[in-house]
Amino acid sequence: MFRVGSGHDSHRLVEGRPLILGGVRIEHAKGLYGHSDADAVLHAVTDALLGAAGLGDIGDAYPDTDPRWKDADSKIFLAGAIERLNQAGWRPVNFDITIFAQEPKLGPVKAKIRDSVAALVGLPPDAVNVKAKTGEKVGHIGRGEAIAVHAVVLIEK
Repeated sequence: MFRVGSGHDSHRLVEGRPLILGGVRIEHAKGLYGHSDADAVLHAVTDALLGAAGLGDIGDAYPDTDPRWKDADSKIFLAGAIERLNQAGWRPVNFDITIFAQEPKLGPVKAKIRDSVAALVGLPPDAVNVKAKTGEKVGHIGRGEAIAVHAVVLIEK
């Protein structure tokens, strides 16, 4: 039995925060604003997994109103989602992840993000694809004000 899940996340870019995507710290003048470490890649991946298995979403499991998750490492959220999937008899098969960011240019770090996500979900790197798209200078992405991520996962029982 197979299921597909989709996850999306976006965060504003602000000064004074580190930029973390897919568990990888990326050198940039700004980072993503959020209650946790605001790792939009891991948030989208977590949501995709939970959605595919019919287990709600990241906000249900880790609400931003809970002080326990203040500045939390998003790897915790992903590990929890994987554990819940495994308990329900599911496992991920592959991911396709698209990061929308005008800046920084992500081409040089896409492989690091892919390898990090693959290791975190227990898949070989060729089962995780990471793409980077700019906003073509349109909207909040194109003006460099935010980063958004869309993730799709296939899971099997």
